[in-house]
Amino acid sequence: MKRWKLLSDGGRAERNRIAFQGGSYSLIATAVVLAILIALNILVSALPANLTKYDISASKLYSITSNTKVVVNALEEDVTIYWIVQSGEEDDVIETLLNKYDSLSDHITVVKKNPDVYPTFAEQYTSETVQNNSLVVECGERSRFIGYDDIYVQEPDIYSYSYNTSFDGEGAITSAIDYVVTEDLPQLYVVEGHGEQALPDNFQEQIEKENIEINTLSLLTVDAIPEEADCVLIYEPSSDLSEQEVEMLSSYAEAGGKLLVMAGPTEEGSLSNLYSLLSDYGVSTTEGIVVEGDREHYTGYPYVLLPEMSSHAITDPLMEEHYYPNMPISQGMTVDETAGSAVTVLLSTSEEAFSKSAGYQLTSYEKEEGDVDGPIAVGLSIDCSNEGQIVWFSSAAFLDDMYNALSSGSNSDLAMNALSSLIGESEAMAIRSKSLNYNYLSISDSTASLLKTLMIGVFPLGYLGIGVCVIVKRRREQHEAG
Repeated sequence: MKRWKLLSDGGRAERNRIAFQGGSYSLIATAVVLAILIALNILVSALPANLTKYDISASKLYSITSNTKVVVNALEEDVTIYWIVQSGEEDDVIETLLNKYDSLSDHITVVKKNPDVYPTFAEQYTSETVQNNSLVVECGERSRFIGYDDIYVQEPDIYSYSYNTSFDGEGAITSAIDYVVTEDLPQLYVVEGHGEQALPDNFQEQIEKENIEINTLSLLTVDAIPEEADCVLIYEPSSDLSEQEVEMLSSYAEAGGKLLVMAGPTEEGSLSNLYSLLSDYGVSTTEGIVVEGDREHYTGYPYVLLPEMSSHAITDPLMEEHYYPNMPISQGMTVDETAGSAVTVLLSTSEEAFSKSAGYQLTSYEKEEGDVDGPIAVGLSIDCSNEGQIVWFSSAAFLDDMYNALSSGSNSDLAMNALSSLIGESEAMAIRSKSLNYNYLSISDSTASLLKTLMIGVFPLGYLGIGVCVIVKRRREQHEAG
């Protein structure tokens, strides 16, 4: 039998002293660690939000893009962002975003205005009904009101008969900052006098958001296009231009002007004079309406084309994000080999496409005698003399609400990319809204049952079994040591 050796009184005292010292050291070390943690916590809480909060959301909802940083870092004037919100009704996402703007520059100040305390404050900036979490951006005498509906944007989804919600806080605020500090805004002149359709509301709102001023222009009442015109837009004319008007547009482009054309086939007559603008660059048009023969290159109907996109500053952002614009009811364009590098095909059909010469009177989507074989261009970019440029889309309807919704907004993005490229891309123009829609994972009942069994039964019992084994093993080792 094993005998235990008892400690003397002196041994026990020494052991107690060592234990007391060890406990004291542990207590002191714990107190020091706690003091360090408290100091670090106070220090971190004093740091700006952009250094202490990290965005792990899929859409980068809480992040500031490099475009905003460029705009904000270039500020030379003080900008005030008024946050109109009742106490306790603050939106967390907006608050995080405003804190990041506040920390980006000493020229930006965020001021909260409670409408209960300042009931008439917003009236000096807008006549609209002001909701909680609306904003006003002000610099000197210039200001812009940003409504809550401008931050959380809802767009109809034609597939689910519901609305898609996106967060456009950064785009709206950065655009407003750029607006209030910029005196000379880009000037867009929209041609009228040929039965042109009004710009779609969604497209017009995007233009205004990107701080482009819209003017109307009748070519019949001027001798030349105004010098201050940064770009001229021709949108969905229903009757042709005169030779004199076309000559004026040609001279404007050759002198360094920027021209954006969205014109397709018309139900009556033709736009032969307008399309003659293209002939100087080796581009000709086909009669009728382009029909796609490859099922993978149209949606719904063969005349609603899903064209191939070529790499270009206008199309690259869409290609990178896997967005696909559609081109409904399009006029065909063909590029001669003599055109050289001046003409870039942005959008083109497959080889199975053809142009139906019957136009609006077509009775079949099958290829018939007289139809022109593909591939056919439906979007072009043309480099003119003196850095002039023409961007031409041969569909007049692709910005209509129905077709734009069908493309999940890709059509309007394509048009805005073209306009931004022509006018000169600003950092504020490149910020797009961030989707708040959820992607749901659908699984079968059998898979759901299997997951329940694993999560509720197998895994807990497995962890319990491992714990029991560890305890039994340790007790066995203690017993053997004893």
